[in-house]
Amino acid sequence: MWTPVAKLEDFQNGRLVVRVEGEKTPVLLLYTGEEVFAIADVCTHDKNPLSDGPLDLTPGAETIQCTRHGARFSLRTGKATLPAPRPVKVYPARLEEGQVWLDV
Repeated sequence: MWTPVAKLEDFQNGRLVVRVEGEKTPVLLLYTGEEVFAIADVCTHDKNPLSDGPLDLTPGAETIQCTRHGARFSLRTGKATLPAPRPVKVYPARLEEGQVWLDV
């Protein structure tokens, strides 16, 4: 079900962490100027938030890196690199007239 979760004006430096009803983990929203990504804001290695991690927005290789131990997570699939043992949840996101919607 598509749910409105934020407005673009709420973002700071293209990032915003939101709480979504029914989800245990906060959701990190990332706005690249063209696209919105939404992933669970938690490293599956040690539960560190991903929200302050460096981004790689190279087309086809969009990732965020955990600042604690360096695991990377795909913004499109959630797929993880070591030391993270499993992927993070990724949410379908869309932007309509300044409103961010997630399919949760």
